[in-house]
Amino acid sequence: MKNITNEIIKKTPNEKYTAVEVILPGVVEPSGLLIEEKEIASPKPGQVILKMQATGISFAEQSMRRDRYPGQPKFPFVPGYDLVGGVVAIGEGVDPSKIGKRYAVLTKSGGWATMAIVNADDLLPVPDEVSAVNAEAIVVNGITAWQMLHREAKIKKGQTVLVHGANGGVGTLLVQLAQISGVKVIGTASPRHHEALISQGVIPVDYNDPNLEETIRGLAPDGLDAAFDNVGVASVSMSFRLLKKGGTLVSYAVASSLKKTDSLVMQFLVLIGKILWWTILPNGKRATFYNIWSGKGSAAFKNNMREDFAGLTKLLSQGTLKAKIAKVFPLTDVVKAMEFAESRTAYGKVILVPDLVC
Repeated sequence: MKNITNEIIKKTPNEKYTAVEVILPGVVEPSGLLIEEKEIASPKPGQVILKMQATGISFAEQSMRRDRYPGQPKFPFVPGYDLVGGVVAIGEGVDPSKIGKRYAVLTKSGGWATMAIVNADDLLPVPDEVSAVNAEAIVVNGITAWQMLHREAKIKKGQTVLVHGANGGVGTLLVQLAQISGVKVIGTASPRHHEALISQGVIPVDYNDPNLEETIRGLAPDGLDAAFDNVGVASVSMSFRLLKKGGTLVSYAVASSLKKTDSLVMQFLVLIGKILWWTILPNGKRATFYNIWSGKGSAAFKNNMREDFAGLTKLLSQGTLKAKIAKVFPLTDVVKAMEFAESRTAYGKVILVPDLVC
């Protein structure tokens, strides 16, 4: 068995590389995703070529295939919000010592390919002892969870928080990172995932419970110190009501919009409007919408990314944090992978890796 990307050998700066890419041609079902080969030119100054070792499927790609992700590229394009890979070529001005080393990178799009051109300044070092698959599970999902907990909600030992979608890619990391900090976690999920959540020390509740608010209030009668909500407008209103004075609501997605056809822009405007209104009310509570790209391009943004990812990989290396992998698929099985990711049965992150061929 050999990896198809290992067919690429070291080339001269003027030679080209061939990549296998997944193309999202428009608003299609997962079965409409395309697999194509493409020649990649040499990297420009400040850029590198990463040979992908792992990439993943997140809420973002599920939204993009429905044309319901704010700021997504025009069709057709290569999805893939992040990836982990080794540097095989560098552009002018890039430190040559990066060649052969492994990095993670946030791409927003372009990650579902065996080769990707990225900016060298965006590379996040991956320790040798952390596998590519495990590292991939904590790039966008881990950084999101870490920053929402520590930079937005500023959680403290002994507090109680609510995590919606506790079985998801972000949710499984939110749960663990909160518990590492000594925080009690209540997590919403389908009953099929409750046993797994209980084994992690989470108090599970059924997200379809018709009396969900009352159920959670019974589990946290003094109110929540923080709530992390990826559901949408109706859910954030409930989450905000459940906060105690001094509590923080962090909204970070609108998962309820995936299967709707009404204006996504209007949903976001309503959501942001609510958050802004709550912010100015003298209620002693705080609400915010988390965007991982906030401040992009600034020195603080890059420093925070490196610092937070380094903290996550350290926890992985120590075994304190566990990467929750729902399933690993070859890149060319992306249709099956996407269908599985959208089945709502996955517990953790769905990962794509380069194909293995004889």
